[in-house]
Amino acid sequence: MTGPRKSSWLVSRAQAAIQQGLTQAYDTIKVDAARYLYHLRVAHGLPIASFQGVYTLPTEVLDNIAKQTIRAGMKLAAAEGAGLGMGGILTLVPDLSILAGITMRTVQKLSLIYGFEFNTDEEVAELWLAVASAAGVNIGREVLEKEVVERLVPRIIRAIAVKTSGEVAEKWIGRIIPVLSSAVGAGVNYYFVRAWGERAMKHFREKHLLVRQRMALPGQPQTLLEGSIVDIGGPKSLN
Repeated sequence: MTGPRKSSWLVSRAQAAIQQGLTQAYDTIKVDAARYLYHLRVAHGLPIASFQGVYTLPTEVLDNIAKQTIRAGMKLAAAEGAGLGMGGILTLVPDLSILAGITMRTVQKLSLIYGFEFNTDEEVAELWLAVASAAGVNIGREVLEKEVVERLVPRIIRAIAVKTSGEVAEKWIGRIIPVLSSAVGAGVNYYFVRAWGERAMKHFREKHLLVRQRMALPGQPQTLLEGSIVDIGGPKSLN
């Protein structure tokens, strides 16, 4: 298998792997919002009782946690890529499937950090729009309004798979060489999660700032959001 045929085969395999991985992530991988809220309170000391409380915190604090979350996802993806990368091109499909799961969990955590849960169909659709945005796929707002989640999500997954498969295949070509495959797998996975994480962070941060702007509009109730345990005098201790 040489030249264009090899490239076409890799693109096809990458597209199938990405689509399979994202579909599995949608069906089985979901961050437990309640447990993650507890993590934010304990590990990062956030004085909030619900995700609505993040709107009372300095944006810089949320940005810092988001960056830490992306870095953690990058390290995990790199370790996974180095391990499966030793199998060369034969482990491309399982590697991409696991990578999709790591990336989806990272995006979900970023969504929660900026105060956006995914309990309703509308919230789930918004989450997948963020994933599409992170992948560089433009899904119009009118599509979100017209499509139900059951049809929208598979459509987004297919669009992402088609969009990214060529780039992924080009970078994964080094895995054909066994000596380089582990290093290539680690490096590609590392930068994959970084790129998607940074784009998703930008998406959620912009939405978060828009919510804050609406909250500050004249005539809006100047009360704290339900679930926050922060008062005007500053954050209270959880103890």
